[in-house]
Amino acid sequence: MSQNVPEELSRTIETLYRTESGRILATLVRLLGDLDVAEEAMHEAFAAALDTWPEAGVPDNPRPWLISTARFKAIDGMRRRARFDSVQNDLALYLDARSNEAHSNEVPYEDEEIEDDRLRLIFTCCHPALPPEGQLALTMREVCGLTTEEIARAFLVTPATLAQRIVRAKAKIRDTPIRYEVPSPQELPERLGAVLQVVYLVFNEGYSAAAGAEVTRAELTAEAIRLGRLVSELLPEPEVIGLLSLMLLQESRRAARTSPTGELILLENQDRSLWNREQIAEGVALLERALKSRGFGSYTLQAAIAAVHAEAESVAVTDWRQIVALYGRLIRIQPSPVVELNRAVAIAMRDGPEAGLAHIDAVLEDGELANYYLAHSARADMYRRLGRTAEARSSYEKALALTQQEPERQFLRERIRQLK
Repeated sequence: MSQNVPEELSRTIETLYRTESGRILATLVRLLGDLDVAEEAMHEAFAAALDTWPEAGVPDNPRPWLISTARFKAIDGMRRRARFDSVQNDLALYLDARSNEAHSNEVPYEDEEIEDDRLRLIFTCCHPALPPEGQLALTMREVCGLTTEEIARAFLVTPATLAQRIVRAKAKIRDTPIRYEVPSPQELPERLGAVLQVVYLVFNEGYSAAAGAEVTRAELTAEAIRLGRLVSELLPEPEVIGLLSLMLLQESRRAARTSPTGELILLENQDRSLWNREQIAEGVALLERALKSRGFGSYTLQAAIAAVHAEAESVAVTDWRQIVALYGRLIRIQPSPVVELNRAVAIAMRDGPEAGLAHIDAVLEDGELANYYLAHSARADMYRRLGRTAEARSSYEKALALTQQEPERQFLRERIRQLK
């Protein structure tokens, strides 16, 4: 690999990898029939770009160049191994013929076809034969291009554990074998839950990064919303539409969530003129579509909560009574200590900090959120509002010890400083 790649070109290739690798890999899996072979070929193609493009220049349409190069790299690899395996030789000849046919047509990789490839890869990675944790890990790695470390943070496991999940999931796809296809209409419902969970986990990692120097990562939220749109086009079920609505409504606040210097800004202090009104309008319209059906669930209810916030002119005029009621419905269909915590905070806004503190204490007594920094931060805020400074400081310090996200840490340190 060339060591003299101009810095600007190197950045261009890095950006291409970040934005296009998911699409490229999905097409290569269809063309090559093997996830590991496709992944290796894709990396070789990007390495070839680093070697070739400094002199030849960046192609007008780099994605087809990378797909073609990757396929030729894979065929060459198969030819080298063919003397040991006649099956590899037959496959290499078949792929070579397909490659020449595509090249002669001069339109080998249409955008629409590539999007279909991504949907096939999503549903393959979310096949019910795979364990749920394997489905999620593999989709986030192969479809969305997150690193093993990023996914491990989202799952709160070690990178080594996460890597093993990916290896086992790939082996299961290869050995079963699981076909690379969008499931039939009869099979779609059982496959959809895992797909939506993956999309939302990707969104959450972008909306509120588990660690690092930034609160948000726009490329991940954009990827999740794009995937949500793809799935909603394929299957416009109420919960698919509800999830897309939820992501748009949450993403609409991103520009107001941090200061120009990166400090975290709470909802109550955000400049609402910075909220993206186009995303809010689209999110609300999608929510109304989802609510017309009785088949909606937790994503649609969360979108309804986000819509109440999005349509309020300030925290003071927010309909907290409606938000508490929506959280109550959400708890009935999807019991969760995090939802209980969010409801407790809404109760504090409706009934005052003392009522909120009682509910937060009850959630923490259950034990599941003992190491969840937001629970201790919420409790600290109740103590602060009640003037119980020592207890507020103690809870803020507990929250500070539990979070790795730098803007959150700065916010908590500032809260502690103010209490002194």
